[in-house]
Amino acid sequence: MNTLTLTRPDDWHLHLRDGEALRAVLPFTAARFRRAIVMPNLKPPVATTDQALAYRGRILDALPAGATFEPLMTLYLTDRTTTAEVDRAKASGLIHGLKFYPAGATTNSDSGVTDIRRVESVLARMSDVGLVLQVHGEVTDNDVDVFDREARFIDSVLAPLVEKFSRLKIVFEHITTSAAARFVLHARQGVAATLTPQHLLMNRNALFTGGIRPHHYCLPVLKTEPDRRTLLDVIASGDPRFFLGTDSAPHARHTKEASCGCAGIFSAHAGIELYAEAFEAIGALAKLEGFASHYGADFYGLPRNTEKIILIKEGWDVPAHYPFGSAELVPLRAGERIAWRVANGSVNERC
Repeated sequence: MNTLTLTRPDDWHLHLRDGEALRAVLPFTAARFRRAIVMPNLKPPVATTDQALAYRGRILDALPAGATFEPLMTLYLTDRTTTAEVDRAKASGLIHGLKFYPAGATTNSDSGVTDIRRVESVLARMSDVGLVLQVHGEVTDNDVDVFDREARFIDSVLAPLVEKFSRLKIVFEHITTSAAARFVLHARQGVAATLTPQHLLMNRNALFTGGIRPHHYCLPVLKTEPDRRTLLDVIASGDPRFFLGTDSAPHARHTKEASCGCAGIFSAHAGIELYAEAFEAIGALAKLEGFASHYGADFYGLPRNTEKIILIKEGWDVPAHYPFGSAELVPLRAGERIAWRVANGSVNERC
């Protein structure tokens, strides 16, 4: 198969940052995806409806001329979030969920929830009004190995949460382990998961190939080859509870290549092409459209897109870096080749 026509996909987990960084990375996503769930972990966090709507305005203002892209906004769940804020978010019609970061789990998560019991009234209200809880699924205990934090989170936080709030829709974001895949497969209705390109294409050896590879460092961290194979089995099955979420997370080069480097992989420059590689490698290209274009919209209760996007089996060389305001941004596969590309003009190809 040398040409692949898909319903235009959506990205159900995306970091766009703000200011010059936003203007640098937004065109890549807008050229490929029709919509994206935008993460709220700015500094300060996007914790209120007013802040989310203002951020949405800045995103729309930063769009390239002629781009057709819709940001789907989220709120940052904190210990101080109120049920009244949940009601305001729902009434806006533009906010689609609240993001649960365990405090200290990842980039800009210091304002996250310190104890899930502190926000139980908020979770109950979300269940009532139909807002989705997006979960960064890792514990932050210092005595838990970094490679075990997702599995421990399932047992100590997520499983009790799913049982207690039986009507709450939950997305277990960027799952990385066999344990996470099994949990979603056996969970009640209303529980789904997103998968990233890096966790489908790489295992934790990629962090150390030829030396420390800071641009392969993300949270949750890359896991074992058996974990990766389980994730591939899941997408090959076509199960609608699993759908696309790049977790593309840009950081300036100097903040990645540092003594305490930031967690996050920038993949928006090839946000659909990398998934095509993963699906092709397992002989499952026929399942890509559902994963990328249908299942996420269905879960969030949104209409499926009607536009199309065309992928061509034609390799291209990824630049060593992209402009990122006054800094540089190193993308996934920098200096290497990607086997698929978006056909020029198939949507609004501008990158």
